[in-house]
Amino acid sequence: MAGYLSESDFVMVEEGFSTRDLLEELTLGASQATTGKVAAFFVADLGAVVRKHFCFLKYLPRVRPFYAVKCNSSLGVLKVLAELGLGFSCASKAEMELVQHIGVPASKIICANPCKQIAQIKYAAKHGVRLLSFDNEVELAKVVKSHPSAKMVLCIATQASHSLSHLSLRFGASLRSCRHLLENAKKSHVEVVGVSFHIGSGCPDPQAYAQSIADARLVFQMGAELGHTMNILDLGGGFPGLEGAKVRFEEIASVINSALDLYFPEGCGVDILAKLGRYYVSSAFTVAVNIVAKKEVLPEQPSREDETSSAPKTIVYHLDEGVYGIFNSVLFDNTCPTPTLQKKPSADQPLYSSSLWGPAVDGCDRVAEGLWLPKLHIGDWLVFDNMGAYTMDTKSVLGGTQDYRITYAMSRLAWEALRGQLLPGEDQDAEDVCKPLSCGWEITDTLCVGPVFTPASIM
Repeated sequence: MAGYLSESDFVMVEEGFSTRDLLEELTLGASQATTGKVAAFFVADLGAVVRKHFCFLKYLPRVRPFYAVKCNSSLGVLKVLAELGLGFSCASKAEMELVQHIGVPASKIICANPCKQIAQIKYAAKHGVRLLSFDNEVELAKVVKSHPSAKMVLCIATQASHSLSHLSLRFGASLRSCRHLLENAKKSHVEVVGVSFHIGSGCPDPQAYAQSIADARLVFQMGAELGHTMNILDLGGGFPGLEGAKVRFEEIASVINSALDLYFPEGCGVDILAKLGRYYVSSAFTVAVNIVAKKEVLPEQPSREDETSSAPKTIVYHLDEGVYGIFNSVLFDNTCPTPTLQKKPSADQPLYSSSLWGPAVDGCDRVAEGLWLPKLHIGDWLVFDNMGAYTMDTKSVLGGTQDYRITYAMSRLAWEALRGQLLPGEDQDAEDVCKPLSCGWEITDTLCVGPVFTPASIM
């Protein structure tokens, strides 16, 4: 083992012990506390992260994964991924500092933001981070001045217009401008060593990867004609992290593998990378959030029946976290988080139209609406699954200012797998590969079986 993660960094649990069991203990202890602020509790299944990694290696064997630190910069996640041998894609100085703080060498860090501050470029130069991205002349000039020994990766625009997050509206050079940028880099004596792209999150069409890989092949040819030695292809991110996504990870992998075989065949001397965030951590985190206030609201123009009824028509609950915190996906991803109750209601308990709001005093801090819940009370806990992506930021982790607690857990079998004692062998079938990586919690069998579709055409 590399020594990034130790047994003291997480709770070792036995098979059959669930995230809900841990949350039950944590929330019970917080509810009984008489002092201090009662904050949100995260439980992170690091075994799920390990399982995702082995499945990635199975379906994309030619691709070397880098982790997008901005997605979830919690120390447990960074340590387990460093232990697995991943590289790290950093978008800020704080992220580079954090990753290097746990001991990751500069050779495994990419400064992937094509819109960098001068201080960020100088930090990369001072601390040995040489691989940087660019997509315009101004960015190239900044790097030439502040980090002349950098190796540059040209970020190209994609045609994935249906992605939830269409990054090419802001980032990426068009194909028609690539030759000019490559010529400027050559004149400035800057090495351009590769091409990157990012189709954005939530793209419903996996063929966008195939098109972008084909575009990258054209840029490689331009670079070769101008004397650049290009040997890196960065596939970016956009890989789904949840079951039930419109496009399954295996389907995306099939399209990518077909495109790589055509445009960058094995043995061509090109190192294939990908920057993944949501894929690794989305489903690994569960959070419990406390109800801090409630209000019963009657219709604005009640009918005669409503006027005589004593039952509330709508209940508004206020949580200690909102859309400006861990529920920011409501604003950025247009989601509606659905909670489960820490205390299971009885079957005959009536349900009420309910909405959930954060602590901010404005009309935008609405977490969820249109829910039917039993009557809850101040101090009750709501549990939300799939809360690992973009729910915490690097600054809070680095500065120690976060007001929530993260409990990391891993089963003994997952720990042994991570230590290399149960690594999957070539003769094992898919089911055997993934079972030892479970934490004894809801095994995702669909990640452990081969795809049932034929590889898509890339022509």
